[in-house]
Amino acid sequence: MPVQEKDQLLLLEVANRFIPDLAQSEVAIAAPGNEPGFWVGGSSAIEVDGAIYLAYRSRQPIELGRGQGVIVAKSADGVHFEELCRIQKESMDAESLERPTLIRTPEGKWRLYLSCATIGTKHWRVELIEADNPAEFSAKTRKVVMPGDKKWGVKDTVIQLRDGVWHCWATMHPLEVVGAEDRMVSDYATSTDGEEWQWKSTCLSPEVESTWDKRGRRITAVHFAPKGVIAFYDGRASALENYDERTGISIGNSPDAFKSVTLDAPVGQSPDGKALRYLDIVPLANGKFRLYYEVALPNGSHELRTELR
Repeated sequence: MPVQEKDQLLLLEVANRFIPDLAQSEVAIAAPGNEPGFWVGGSSAIEVDGAIYLAYRSRQPIELGRGQGVIVAKSADGVHFEELCRIQKESMDAESLERPTLIRTPEGKWRLYLSCATIGTKHWRVELIEADNPAEFSAKTRKVVMPGDKKWGVKDTVIQLRDGVWHCWATMHPLEVVGAEDRMVSDYATSTDGEEWQWKSTCLSPEVESTWDKRGRRITAVHFAPKGVIAFYDGRASALENYDERTGISIGNSPDAFKSVTLDAPVGQSPDGKALRYLDIVPLANGKFRLYYEVALPNGSHELRTELR
């Protein structure tokens, strides 16, 4: 059911609170190099007991090995981070690691969902590792929780636990057309334990009238509002824009179906029209929010920036 016009206006008013503004941002994690392909970002953060815990992907140029690891770090102010642990792609039997999801369960367990590129293929899967403390994550506890299949690769999860139900919005890459595996849609799933997932729907995909995002849409952040649900997403117009996704907004009555409200242009991009992607919205105990997002620099590297809202 389409969102009613009055509710759409209210949802857009809420969404406007979270649109990235580089002029208000600070560098949280600097780029690991000064050339194209040296990127940090694809982050997932949560606040626990007044501290911000951040998991992010560090990547180097393809010829040097792609996304080599995921780093978990801690900060007292949400800006300056101390590394707690690092998961290397080799320990996950992966060709590359991409966006993680960091969760603390109501029982106090820490979970790290990892997007793993299956070696020698275009396939992706999601594996889970658990620990009693975020400094103790180890690949020794790894288990596949979203395997994908021959037709689809799955990665870049957004996961929330609400009222006893686990919700997941995952990026799906169709694998049947060789050379077109960069295309992407977002699928929605639920779970009772965060391990066994029931896939419900393709909740966001390119539309006929799409322009800047007609090649694919990847949900990166979901916010439940009084009159519906808001999902920020990454979009690209072509395969040539792979890695240069920009940020759009979609809305829905429920978490299983969204429609873009930014068909003509993104709401977030770098100053030169390049990547501003993987927006993450972190609720804080004081009622404010902290944003994290990956942004392209003029030299082709990417850094992770943050804003307090």
